[in-house]
Order: sequence, then C-alpha cells, then structure tokens
Amino acid sequence: MIWGGVFPAVTTKLAPDGSVDIKATQSSIDRLIANGVSGIIVLPMLGENASLTEAERNSVVSAAREVVAGRVPLLSGLAERSTEDAKAAAKNYQRLGVEGLMVFPSLAYRTDQAETVGWYKAIAGASDLQIMIYNNPIAYRVDVDVATLTQLADEPNIVCIKEESGDIRRVTDLYNAFGDRFAVFCGVDDLILESLALGVTGWVSGMTNAWPAECVKIFNAGRAGDFGAVRQLYRTLTPAFHLDTDVKLVQYIKLAEHLVYGASSGVRLPRTEIVGAERERVEAVILKTIADLKALG
Repeated sequence: MIWGGVFPAVTTKLAPDGSVDIKATQSSIDRLIANGVSGIIVLPMLGENASLTEAERNSVVSAAREVVAGRVPLLSGLAERSTEDAKAAAKNYQRLGVEGLMVFPSLAYRTDQAETVGWYKAIAGASDLQIMIYNNPIAYRVDVDVATLTQLADEPNIVCIKEESGDIRRVTDLYNAFGDRFAVFCGVDDLILESLALGVTGWVSGMTNAWPAECVKIFNAGRAGDFGAVRQLYRTLTPAFHLDTDVKLVQYIKLAEHLVYGASSGVRLPRTEIVGAERERVEAVILKTIADLKALG
C-alpha cells in the first residue's frame, strides 16, 4: 500500500430511524473516490466507531470493500477498550479484507508511555495489516511522541502516524528522529498546507467529506510545492476546516455534507444534532464557504 495522498475519514450515514444507511455510505465513498482521493478510512471517530455495534461495524467495512473494489486502499479505524478486544478486532478486520488499520489508543483508560507501547505492539502482532497510529493527544490525552514512537520503531507493521498534536513543529521532529521510517500524515484539516511545507506524505481529512475535489487540489499542489496556486483556496476553506478541530466535529462535518450535497446529518446517540444558535453559527460558516468557493471559481 502506498501511504500518501488524501485519505478521508469517512462519516457513517444514518437513516431517519438511526440505523446505518449502507447505500448512502457507499454512495458517499464512491463520490470521494470519483473526486480523486487516494485512500478511504471507514470507522474513524467521524464514522462514530465507538457508537456502533460490532455487527454494524462489520457491515460498514464489508459495504466499503464492495464499493471501493480495489480502486484505492481501504483502511478501518480500530477503537477498542481492552487489549484482547483490540487484537480480536484487528484479526476480524483482516478477515473482512481491509488493507490497513488506523489504531486509536485504548478508549477505556489513559495509558502511560509503557502501556501505550504495549498496546500498539500487541495490536501490531495480532494481524498482518499495516498500522497507522492515531495520535490525537488533545482528544484522547495519550501522546505518541518521538520518545514513545522510538520504542515502536522495531514493529514492521507500524508504518504511519496520523499527527494531530496541534504542534506543527512535531512534523520536523518526527523526520529528524526517524527519517523515512514512518509515513507522516497530517491529521487536522487547518494545518494541511503548513504540514505539506514540512514534508508530510498524506492527510487524514474530515472536511474532504464535503469538498473532496477542493481538498485533493490543495494536497496535490502543496505536495508539488506549488503553494501559491492554492493559497487562496486554502484560506477560503480554513474557516470550515476549523470546524474539524471542535469536539462536535462529527455533527459539524455531517452538517457540511448535508448543506453541500444533501447527505443526512443524523448522528448516533449520545451525540445529538446541533440546534438553535449553535446551528446558526455553524451553518453560517459553511454557507459562506459555499458562496466564497463559488465566487473563487
């Protein structure tokens, strides 16, 4: 698998009764691939992984594999509580046919460095799948920093890190420490152009669900070093990209999809759809972005 390009963290579409809408999820994946993304990640945080049953997760992965049909790599998020459950999930996702895993830290407990290393080593040894470490210390309070990653460098199945510490200096620190040992992906939308300037090879993106062609254009130009060609496009999208950093990013990005191309904005409890002044504020950002993109041409 080539660890490079735009890998959207795909939202799981829900029917009005709250059940998983497989056809709508497949349609959104097909739309992303048609607009040039390089990979697909189902069951990320944006896919409401932890709110779905195991049977629902299996159905999403199987449906995604069907629609992807080998056109791009297919990854699944792996978000579990116990090490044994995580190992079993890795084996299950391999059986279902994904090419890789984006592995969260344990959802049950804030692990220290030694426990974090043990967690990722156990999962890496449970299957043959390549692994992207999901590093989001702001949300999960577990930081796979340079010192931690050093202890994982001997695991051949760990090949990539989704860097979402919020500190842009971390990208250079990773390359200085490891060279090309790990692929480094930007994990937050409103740092992508800055991260590309520092050499990241990929982007796990949320707002690509709403604006795939525009996000692919930003990535490809930035990867080629042609920042001037997309600087204004990036500025236009950045207010919407900021929504990717909020605790309610699932609701906000699903609302963006709804306003851009009519997808359902429904979420699974305990999340609820935003209403009132909050919805007005977020809608205003998204609608202005739509208008500004139209004006930009």
